[in-house]
Amino acid sequence: MTTIYDFSAEKLEGGTQTLSDYAGKVVLIVNTASKCGFTPQFEGLEKVYEKYKDQGFVVLGFPCNQFASQDPGSNTDIGEFCQRNYGVSFPMFAKIDVNGSDAHPLYKYLTKEAKGLLGTEAVKWNFTKFLVGRDGNVIDRYATATKPEAMVKDIEKALAK
Repeated sequence: MTTIYDFSAEKLEGGTQTLSDYAGKVVLIVNTASKCGFTPQFEGLEKVYEKYKDQGFVVLGFPCNQFASQDPGSNTDIGEFCQRNYGVSFPMFAKIDVNGSDAHPLYKYLTKEAKGLLGTEAVKWNFTKFLVGRDGNVIDRYATATKPEAMVKDIEKALAK
């Protein structure tokens, strides 16, 4: 059976990271953008990460420029922006596509495992979130407007398993 641990992705600073390195952790995977109305969610994501990282929780950010070209910068620009403006310390990956034929294989998997509103697979906008359990299986999908703080109960429940 496939889990997120079967995938790898390019890190923001270069090199490849296998997601099996996060085995046993509760993972929140988010497609991000630097110039979006939801960009301030970086602050909430960082707070939730800081609060729960010592309990085996990690946020993984995947920049994406597919929605109104809201992340046009280079990987270096994106990293500097996230650190400078939001103090992001959770792992960020290189820019990817989350929809279409060029979608990253991880996102093809995530969107099949946890469908959106009315059963759609496509990611509708930046800051769509996928919560993954310690076993690498997708627990739930959260809409763009769902703030990270609103997911704390689900994160705590997943950490307790």
